[in-house]
Amino acid sequence: MSKNFDSNYPSVDDLRNKAKSRMPRFAFEYLDGGCNEDVSLALNTSDIRKVQLEPRYLQNYGTSSTKTKVLGMEFDAPFGIAPVGLQGLMWPNSPAILAKAAFKHNIPFILSTVTTMNIERASELTEGNAWFQLYNPVDDGIRDDIINRAQAAGCPVLVLLCDVPTFGFRPRDFKNGLALPPKMSITNILQILGKPTWAFNTLKYGQPTFENLKPYTPEGLNLKQLGAFMDKTFSGRLNAERIKPIRDKWKGKLVLKGVASERDTQDAIKMGFDGIILSNHGGRQLDAAQSTIGTLQDIAGKYGDQIEIMLDSGLRSGPDIARVIASGAKFTFMGRSFMYGVGALGAKGGDHTIGMLKTQFQQVMDQLCCEKVEDLPKHLIK
Repeated sequence: MSKNFDSNYPSVDDLRNKAKSRMPRFAFEYLDGGCNEDVSLALNTSDIRKVQLEPRYLQNYGTSSTKTKVLGMEFDAPFGIAPVGLQGLMWPNSPAILAKAAFKHNIPFILSTVTTMNIERASELTEGNAWFQLYNPVDDGIRDDIINRAQAAGCPVLVLLCDVPTFGFRPRDFKNGLALPPKMSITNILQILGKPTWAFNTLKYGQPTFENLKPYTPEGLNLKQLGAFMDKTFSGRLNAERIKPIRDKWKGKLVLKGVASERDTQDAIKMGFDGIILSNHGGRQLDAAQSTIGTLQDIAGKYGDQIEIMLDSGLRSGPDIARVIASGAKFTFMGRSFMYGVGALGAKGGDHTIGMLKTQFQQVMDQLCCEKVEDLPKHLIK
């Protein structure tokens, strides 16, 4: 266990509860909520936890290793940090905290286009190992410039986001003024005053902004104008015509994030993607969506030998990671879990959360008597 492990918070649920007590309500609810009635949000985790694994106690068994490879790269554990927008709003300096921790623990960190740290800083903190998630701009010039910046920064993987053709209907964000265009109400200001650590750190690190987009954003925009600019500049709608110039331009590995069907998996293979991340955006886009583990179970056996299949949405523990890998995913990602970690423990939260999940996952591997991550499917009870 990491020396920064805090035994008061041995689970993601413990971190979530602590984070809730330290974050303004509008920030916590932006992180914690799904869309509409949160059906998809809950289903993701509950369906993962229906998966059962079989231990093999009497077989010859050596030492288990949590190391695994994906997209030709080796990592110390089969999980990474998913892209999350507006991280600095939820906890000040959180993308830098998580990027440093990911690099230290040799797991991937994916930077979102719309988070509060830019590509260049992420590359600096990870020595060129940060992945970048592109929220596709309408303007081809902006798109190409962002891709050029990611390539210059040494990003080994470009993750293309496909599951935001429209913004999810998130009731809490409407109430809290965090829909586009955003607004800061008297209620929100009072919430900030009630969370002095969050407020102090926001003063220390500055008001969160879309750092990646500063080169393209006109100066002097108020919040309403910024919302209009974002709505005009970015479109989540993708098709073969929009993807082809990105595939042609990008020299590294290309991954499609947000895949939720067999048809899109087939199309991703035809379009030349190196991998897909099965995801329903953490239950934040479509409340009638199939759970991510349900999608995985539909496609892993059919397409796992044609494209590298990864998964996010719904994972909250080491056993969850093992369940998903056993079900056919090559790798997993989590977003909320790590944000709860930094919300709860600040600068120590990234290291704590990664170390905790590594320890939980290692215990499952040892208990199953499974030596290699790639052998976990042999322990799946079908």
